[in-house]
Amino acid sequence: MDISLPFIISSPYAKQHDTNARITYFKALSVDVYYTLTPNHDNVAAFKDTGKAPVEAEVAIHRIRITLTSRNVKSLEKVCADLIRGAKEKNLKVKGPVRMPTKTLRITTRKTPCGEGSKTWDRFQMRIHKRLIDLHSPSEIVKQITSISIEPGVEVEVTIADA
Repeated sequence: MDISLPFIISSPYAKQHDTNARITYFKALSVDVYYTLTPNHDNVAAFKDTGKAPVEAEVAIHRIRITLTSRNVKSLEKVCADLIRGAKEKNLKVKGPVRMPTKTLRITTRKTPCGEGSKTWDRFQMRIHKRLIDLHSPSEIVKQITSISIEPGVEVEVTIADA
């Protein structure tokens, strides 16, 4: 289907050069645009419908960092493995899991509440394990990947930055 819509465009090229008809081909979405330089120094354009679907805009790729923290190493490693498996199934760039140093929180306190008796102490500690996973993907795909069932006690934090 040809749609001829000639219209006049002033062009710096047309003003500087006196040439015969020149045709330049442009592709704009699903319409081919033909510009013809006429001898009277005006551009005439005609649109031709190609029947193709419009070109989709590229989806923005973000650098996404997933931070996982937990007190239980087994559940943390299971969630990491599930996330990485899901990302690799979608053919994404995956870096990690990066194992950060374990934080050990210690509290030492007296066993007795009153201060009488022998000086006995209790030593309590809590270990916090942390993993980092970096992905390069659109944010919509990350929503699909992170929709897996997450073990109880594992805290997930997702940060999105531009690539």
